[in-house]
Amino acid sequence: MENNSLYILKDKLTNKSVRVRTRYQYYDMKNSVNALSSVIPDNFKWLSASLGWCAKAVDTLADRTVFDSFDNDDFKLNEIYKLNNSDVLFDSAILSALISSCSFIYIGKGADGYPMLQVIDGANATGIIDPVTNMLKEGYAVLERDENDNPILEAYFRPYQTDYYVNGKLVPEKTLIHKAPSPLLVPVIYRPDAKRPFGHSRISRACMNITQSALRTLIRSEVSAEFYSVPQKYVLGLSEDAEFNNRAATLSSFLNFSKDEDGDKPSVGQFQQQSMAPYIEQLKSLASIFAGETGLTLDDLGFATSNPSSHDAIKASHENLRLTARKAQRTFGTGFLNAGYLAACLRDDNEYDRKAFANTKSMWLPIFEPDASSLGVIGDAILKVNQASPGFLGDRNIKQLTGMESDA
Repeated sequence: MENNSLYILKDKLTNKSVRVRTRYQYYDMKNSVNALSSVIPDNFKWLSASLGWCAKAVDTLADRTVFDSFDNDDFKLNEIYKLNNSDVLFDSAILSALISSCSFIYIGKGADGYPMLQVIDGANATGIIDPVTNMLKEGYAVLERDENDNPILEAYFRPYQTDYYVNGKLVPEKTLIHKAPSPLLVPVIYRPDAKRPFGHSRISRACMNITQSALRTLIRSEVSAEFYSVPQKYVLGLSEDAEFNNRAATLSSFLNFSKDEDGDKPSVGQFQQQSMAPYIEQLKSLASIFAGETGLTLDDLGFATSNPSSHDAIKASHENLRLTARKAQRTFGTGFLNAGYLAACLRDDNEYDRKAFANTKSMWLPIFEPDASSLGVIGDAILKVNQASPGFLGDRNIKQLTGMESDA
């Protein structure tokens, strides 16, 4: 049964990893451009273009989703994460989850016996999820690959046991027996639902299609720029016996045409110079569609629309982004808490009840950090609230509102 389950998980990962790698190609701006129209000359088809809109959509949300700490931390989960480079681990897990819809935190035992946490992207791990707890029933991950992308070290996760495979063969002496009631592979999911429990990628199909259209527009404008920089000229009435150097006509400022024996002379003209304005307008139109899809603004995508905005104006223009970040914080916080819970079981060699962690809450820094003028408004509001209800807003609440921590 174990081997059958492992083979099923491997096949599942193979099918899903293609989609994840496609998203990473768009994030890394290494995606290819779909075939252009046949009217593009063959000697221009080598042109390539890159556009960072998908990366901007991911990074803008990731940069505003900053995990702070656990409140009511009775089991010292903050200590576990702190000893596992929490600054890097949280950011890496969030960024990977936004790109691939789900990242995983692998929990192992270090050389000193303390829990070791590592982030694995969605292209290298999968599992069967429990929709009630959002933890896995069983999981599989590729922990190390060779230069040809072939798995070297793999792990099969089950409750109370983790098996390791080296070059496809089980290594019994590496098997980890533990008291955690769930596999030591925890999903961190972005926007899950009942149909897709492993979530949705921030780089949606719409984002990829819009990016493809924008890239084609950039390439067309690059081709047109050749004709824009060297306008096309023409000569009418040139004698068949006359010698004419087309290259000189293209690059020289002056041309010499003498009259023929009948006293006639050719007329020289220039075609109307091609305008780049249609391409700029089309690109701006695509940017507007992309901004509406992702909750960004045209300013975020490089099209300046107004003077520098205040904190309140920026916050108002990014209302959809704020709501998206709030939603992401809730699901990410569940994943971090589940990983901390299983790491505490491994650390203490004790099977804790998940209900014992019900009061532990995930705390996040403000999505939009207030500026100096906003701090004054927030301070007045805090003063009035505490006058009406003494002690209602304390250090913890103020930190969530302002992002600042008291020195007291």
